[in-house]
Amino acid sequence: MVTRRPRIDLHTHSSRSDGTDTPAELVANARRVGLDVVALTDHDSTAGWDEATDAAGDVGITLVRGLEVSCAYAGASVHLLAYEPDPTHEGLLAELERVLDGRNGRLPRTIERLNALGMEITENDVRAVAGSAVATGRPHVADALIARGYVANREEAFDRLLKTGRPAYVERYAADLVTMIGLIVDAGGVAVVAHPWGRGAGSVLEPEAFPTLKAAGLSGIEVDHNDHPASAREQLRAIAAESDLIVTGSSDYHGHGKADFDLGCNTTDPAEYERLTGLMRSKFGA
Repeated sequence: MVTRRPRIDLHTHSSRSDGTDTPAELVANARRVGLDVVALTDHDSTAGWDEATDAAGDVGITLVRGLEVSCAYAGASVHLLAYEPDPTHEGLLAELERVLDGRNGRLPRTIERLNALGMEITENDVRAVAGSAVATGRPHVADALIARGYVANREEAFDRLLKTGRPAYVERYAADLVTMIGLIVDAGGVAVVAHPWGRGAGSVLEPEAFPTLKAAGLSGIEVDHNDHPASAREQLRAIAAESDLIVTGSSDYHGHGKADFDLGCNTTDPAEYERLTGLMRSKFGA
């Protein structure tokens, strides 16, 4: 009898950040598409953990509790996945609060720039589409622009207006990457850099950066991600092997807010997942 390999997706988002599924809906959808393990990794927040945990018990799927932290390294944006850190850790909480305040704080300036471009949207428009999200972000601004008919989808909103260098882009606070890795480790969590060569980050996270990050406590690299072409995946796999870092794969699912990033479109090898959970167990003393 052939045993089916577990399907493991370690990067997803719910409506508590910039996804469109509630945490419970996300977990149920993960089970529906045949996943055995799913990680909830909302941006800079653990607000969806309790709901997702209850839903995972109901549908019979393994939940990994995580978050995706907005960081900066060498002056550029880098995202960091944190798996199972202590959500009450004071240092981690304080830094996450600074990041969330930065998200909320730039909204008025973003609205001002859009208004100056002739796009009549308000902060209330953005908050209305943000729903239960802990903080407003650029995807919510994009959704408000869609609702007003200014753009067709989030991709157009970012390409024309909201991404770095575009007329409505506004800088915000992001945690120092090395400092955040240390905080996650101190909080008992496992740190994995997210899509390191997606969205132009490859010019910052060059191969030489990974030994430094490993020394700071980094445990893995998200290699299999839709933002990485085959050539990048091959190079990142080699970097991971050289530095003895865990290789993960995931969907970066956002519901209908992000096209072609379906649950399970990339998955983590079960052997690599075992390495990851081994670190979790050792950190929790299990």
